[in-house]
Amino acid sequence: MIELTIKNYLEARLDVPVVMERQPNAPDAFVLLERTGGGERGLLCTPVFAVQSYGPSLLAAAQLNERVKAIMQGMAELPQICKVQLNTDYNFTDTATKRYRYQAVFEITHYKEG
Repeated sequence: MIELTIKNYLEARLDVPVVMERQPNAPDAFVLLERTGGGERGLLCTPVFAVQSYGPSLLAAAQLNERVKAIMQGMAELPQICKVQLNTDYNFTDTATKRYRYQAVFEITHYKEG
């Protein structure tokens, strides 16, 4: 499962929790991984992931976002990953919860599992 591959890859390289759903008592800094779409072409899959970096300040969220982007680009070293392409990243502060966050959107091309 590509979600688990990405989660494990980020967890091994970050000093903050990486989650796939926001917890009610979330720490000040963490990364939220969400699959937002994608498709398949033959043996290749091209899922799209939104990676949200939360921080206690706007600067902290932006710095975590920069680390996440660098780590995600390095994921192409894995044998099942063909390409990691950053689509966009931007300030995505959550106005409802007043939590600072940035969001980076990636398209990942990988070999079909199984």
